[in-house]
Amino acid sequence: MEPAQQDAGPNLLTSPGPKAAMTATFENSYAHLGNTHSLQVTPTPVEAPEWMLFNDSLATDMDWPTDWRQTPQALACFAGNVLFGGSNPTATVYAGHQFGSYNPQLGDGRAILLGEWLNGQGKRQDIQLKGAGPTPFSRGGDGRSPVGPVVREFLVSEAMHALGVPTTRALAAVASGERVFRNHPEPGAVLTRVASSHLRIGTVQYFAMTQGGDGLEALVDHVVARHFDEALEKPENAGLSQAAVLLTEVAGRLSLLAAHWQRLGFIHGVLNTDNMLLCGETIDYGPCAFMDGHDPARVFSSIDTQGRYAYRNQPGIVHWNLSVLAQCLLPLIDSNEDKSVAFAQAVIDAFPQQFTDAYGALMAQKFGLSGFREGDTTLIDGFFTALAQDELDFSLAFRWLTETAQGTLDHSPVADLFTPNPALLDWLESWQARHKGGTDDIHAAMRLANPAVVPRNHWIAAAIADAEAGDYALMQRLFQRWQQPADWLAGDEQLAAPPTPDEVVTRTFCGT
Repeated sequence: MEPAQQDAGPNLLTSPGPKAAMTATFENSYAHLGNTHSLQVTPTPVEAPEWMLFNDSLATDMDWPTDWRQTPQALACFAGNVLFGGSNPTATVYAGHQFGSYNPQLGDGRAILLGEWLNGQGKRQDIQLKGAGPTPFSRGGDGRSPVGPVVREFLVSEAMHALGVPTTRALAAVASGERVFRNHPEPGAVLTRVASSHLRIGTVQYFAMTQGGDGLEALVDHVVARHFDEALEKPENAGLSQAAVLLTEVAGRLSLLAAHWQRLGFIHGVLNTDNMLLCGETIDYGPCAFMDGHDPARVFSSIDTQGRYAYRNQPGIVHWNLSVLAQCLLPLIDSNEDKSVAFAQAVIDAFPQQFTDAYGALMAQKFGLSGFREGDTTLIDGFFTALAQDELDFSLAFRWLTETAQGTLDHSPVADLFTPNPALLDWLESWQARHKGGTDDIHAAMRLANPAVVPRNHWIAAAIADAEAGDYALMQRLFQRWQQPADWLAGDEQLAAPPTPDEVVTRTFCGT
């Protein structure tokens, strides 16, 4: 059955052209909670949309119809000029702690949720246009995005996916043909973002704190049904409330997510509670960056002037954000206040060990170990101490270790790109005693865990500069290359190399 025509614009299914029909459509389960949770909104058309990049691989995984890919009609839809058939655009409301201060109402200020897409296996994903015009939550903003943040989010989110990190995805990037005014006029663009959902800790905060609990139970029931229904069947969750299951499951997902960031030297930059998804995926790639030289205190975000979200602080900030979620859920965890507080406190207290276990398992892979043992913490700390002495390159140091373990160092680009300092060479002896040669399986896992190439900040900056001039070739090249991060390919000597002094990126910006 074809979806109904939308009042907000032409339906792609009825647009002229062959093969307009399709077998799947959008659903809008979150919109069914009513206008207390989201408001209908129409994307604002742009003047001259142009393709920047389309993610055909993701489209295939989603069972996105071939006729809805790189066609003029699809371009109009991804730009926000025409609605996809069956979509019901909305903007969602949420609150959040931003750099520790509570903002009682935020919401989708420059993002419009088209609806929920189901692939052939029933996997549900949000499809959202970012930069498609103002919404009721824009707070006086234009609802647009400059080209730069779109390029950064597309490239980094897709690279993170290839690196095995839970993350939102990027389906399409479209230049708008219009200027966006920030500190100066910039070319605009629209990103199509895909996520398991866009529901956040800040969403829970809005209903628990700003609304005094009104609408909170409906939200919790929705989130559990969407993301954690299988968890309800776990024996250890028998008799628990929906809120208790939600808190427990979110804690597990966020501990793993933080461990993934730390193992890659990835710095998110804005770990506000409104930027933490309940489904455990990385979101908001505005001022993010990968470390070059290792420095635990590294900060890139131009607005993080106090270093709140520095690399070394990320696990602790995630823990703090989880505690905020726990406080919001207290009224629904248990009808007995003392039992509710005790349960929530137990979940919060368990988080540091959850993170340590997840991080230890990932580090064992990176260091070529069969598993994480007592005493390995000292070995791992020694490695990072050696790196920090001279701010040795984070990614190349791990790849140097990988090539050393495999006996391939002299046959890889690493030999010309990375020089270990004396402290690292001294440390190597203790690692070799622990590693003891390793197996083929261990080395294969080590290679996958230590990428040959990562999204270096200076290459992102170069792609942004080209895209601002209307040239998307480098963006397309980097997107393709970063889909295969573990292997050395021709030309990687440039992509894998640390930045030269004049290429170093010290500050990144969110573009709002």
